[in-house]
Amino acid sequence: MPTTTIYTLIKQLLTKKATNPFPVKYTPDNMHAAAELIEKGEVEINPPVEIPENYRGKIKYDKECCIGCKLCVRVCPSEALIFKEDESKVKHYVSRCTFCGQCVDICPQDCFEFTDEFLVAGLDKESEDLVINP
Repeated sequence: MPTTTIYTLIKQLLTKKATNPFPVKYTPDNMHAAAELIEKGEVEINPPVEIPENYRGKIKYDKECCIGCKLCVRVCPSEALIFKEDESKVKHYVSRCTFCGQCVDICPQDCFEFTDEFLVAGLDKESEDLVINP
């Protein structure tokens, strides 16, 4: 007698994939060499999947409209938001963020919003791309 697991497995095998495939058709031994081949146009890149509606990408912070109420800092479960007293603004550490959206929902001035950007990885947690600092 087939179980729910078998039905789920078959359904997953037949549905459209929701994640991006590896950039090239076959996984190379050396990614740096593959990147060079991509730049030369010798290797074709897999196109990325479309970003779904209501996607929770990298958070954008508008420091000009921020009133310094600290509500976002209070609700952040991952302590990714730090309030800077001297400027009355928020510093956002993307590397700590879980993209839960609580800061976006609670901000009375709508200073936070999700973007379509999903490449938020890096080697340096303090780089300009990973720290949104006013």
